[in-house]
Amino acid sequence: MDLRSELLKSIWYGFTALDLEKSGKVSKSQLKVLSHNLCTVLSIPHDPVALEEHFRDDDDGPVSSQGYMPYLNKYILDKVVEGSFTKENVDELCWTLTAKKNYQTDKTSSTVLPEKDAFRLWCLFNFLSEDKYPLVMVPDEVEYLLKKVCMAMSIEFNCGELEDFFSQDSVQQSGITVWVFLDLMNSGKITRGIDKSIISMAIEEVYREIVGDVLKEGYLWKKGQLRRNWKERWFTLRPSNLSYYTGEDRKECLGSIALDGNCCVEVLPDRDGKRCMFCLKTLSKTYEMSASDTKQRQEWTTAIQTAIRLHMEGKNSLHKDLKLKRREQREQREKRRQSKEEELQRLRALQEERERKLEELELLKEAQKQAQVLLEQDEQRRRQQHEQLQQALEVQLREAEEARVSMQAEMALKEEEAERQRKRIQELEEMQRRLEEALQQEIKARLDEEAFRLAQAGLLAEEEEKMKALMALQEEQEEYILKTQREKQELKQEMEAKSRDLEEAQRQLEEVRANRHRVDQDVVAAQRKLRQASTNVKHWNVQMNRLMRPIGPGEKRPSLGSSFFQVPTQRDPGLRLRRRSGSEDQDEESKENVDNRAGCDLEKRHSHASNGNMDIP
Repeated sequence: MDLRSELLKSIWYGFTALDLEKSGKVSKSQLKVLSHNLCTVLSIPHDPVALEEHFRDDDDGPVSSQGYMPYLNKYILDKVVEGSFTKENVDELCWTLTAKKNYQTDKTSSTVLPEKDAFRLWCLFNFLSEDKYPLVMVPDEVEYLLKKVCMAMSIEFNCGELEDFFSQDSVQQSGITVWVFLDLMNSGKITRGIDKSIISMAIEEVYREIVGDVLKEGYLWKKGQLRRNWKERWFTLRPSNLSYYTGEDRKECLGSIALDGNCCVEVLPDRDGKRCMFCLKTLSKTYEMSASDTKQRQEWTTAIQTAIRLHMEGKNSLHKDLKLKRREQREQREKRRQSKEEELQRLRALQEERERKLEELELLKEAQKQAQVLLEQDEQRRRQQHEQLQQALEVQLREAEEARVSMQAEMALKEEEAERQRKRIQELEEMQRRLEEALQQEIKARLDEEAFRLAQAGLLAEEEEKMKALMALQEEQEEYILKTQREKQELKQEMEAKSRDLEEAQRQLEEVRANRHRVDQDVVAAQRKLRQASTNVKHWNVQMNRLMRPIGPGEKRPSLGSSFFQVPTQRDPGLRLRRRSGSEDQDEESKENVDNRAGCDLEKRHSHASNGNMDIP
């Protein structure tokens, strides 16, 4: 992939970002601004008149991407000189244009990547995407990039979490766009539970390795050329050179070692108090370096040898070469898959053709056998035809006779069954009549219970009135005690009489309570009668359900006398309760008359009472 292709990918995003109506066309004024910015970041002179002259015959309407490409190639990309500009500036310009339109995220979410990390992932996507528009990345390249990021974070890539995402037909067939990829990274499925600083460092490391062509970075001890002392430097290895800096921020570059086919790397024995040493030899100098351990030394020597090999092969980027190899492997796998499918289809066709021919041969043999069998069967059929006809007539006669006998027996059974059904209907009607009578008894019992309840309520009200009268008497006594303290001696006998009256009132109250107790007992008897009636209804329902069961042929019909429940005869306590309640009403009226007369006598006596004390029972 050359520089022009890399620039076109970024510029394509910038052009589509200006297409707000998604019509595939952009106005000339916007293209002027885009062209001017591209010339600025690419360090080439800008001709503002060239765009108007190029589209002079195109009226004033918008320009499509196909119409803008000739101008872009002729006036901008053809003038680009590699090394005279920074490609990252071009990427930042196009990212700024396209992110405003397409990259809208929730800034408050904890899983959303920073803007700088999203830009680097966008650059990595462009680098690994296919060379066709619209730009997409195949699932293999997505998995490769995610593995590199997870490896940089020192975690294991778990493909199981993204299995549903990769198994989608749209992803398998057409790949994913950069915005789907960024949404996947912002969802937190890959970076769940990892600090944002670690994620940013990992993305930066992968970005420098793939986009920046950095084969390896890290601290090494370097021996000086003049003073011959050892100092720790930060080294950055690219396919063309090995640069070293004062620190990992790479602000001050102390030197750069050009790599070519004349360079080589060798492992040195430990000396001068340094271990894990190796040297890089060029035509003019030998650079001695020391790693922190044996593993680092092996990695550095291997990376430097890889850089020298790439330079000798005329390749300026390792990952571009790896990308081409992965693409070739995918194409080869696809070709092998297609060839296997074609071979399987061809084998299936041959197998089907062979089976078809074998079936035709078997059909011919079978037809020949069937023809011989048919000749023999025709002769035998003619001989047996007469015998079969005679046997068939005899069989039909026997079947007709058997059918007549069976129909007569069946008619007899049907008549018996109809008679049993009639008897059963009569039994059910009788049972229904008895159930209705039991229901009427239950209703009557409920009415009696309600009457008893009303009588009980009347007794309770009467008892309450008696209690009020008694309390009134007590209050009157207290008032008369206060008034008749001076007339105590004269009214002593009268007060004794009044006390007797009070005792008589209390006795009457006790009788009222006894009457209420008897009424309660009558209510209990009525409830017991209601429960007995409910039990009888349930028993008759059971008997009815048993009689509703259909009688099969040959079963014995139970006797009618044993299927019904005999209602026990007992006296109805309702009449007795009504008589008792009537007598009680008469008693209550007589008691009220006695109480009224006693109250009048007490009032007359208290009007002439003298002073004195009285004991109230």
